[in-house]
Amino acid sequence: KTDPFLDSLYRPDLDVPVIDRATEVAAEIGVSPAQVALAWLLHRRGVTAPIVGATKLEHVEDALAAESLALSVELIARLEGLYVPHPVSGIEL
Repeated sequence: KTDPFLDSLYRPDLDVPVIDRATEVAAEIGVSPAQVALAWLLHRRGVTAPIVGATKLEHVEDALAAESLALSVELIARLEGLYVPHPVSGIEL
């Protein structure tokens, strides 16, 4: 709430439902939302090493756990179902 740059990166109307879905899936399979998000990213073709900005031990632990988290085709479809493409955040063209 105190970072105006953050407002330029996210569109609540588009991004919050996606975040909520990741949280829902994470609760169902008993892992953190960060693990689900990173595991989804690792399932994307062409992604071999996501950039992880770890500032806490939990961030590293989530990243390591995500590497071995297998997401089913059905879970991936649920995670992607609410996504609405929008311009890349933080970059003005």
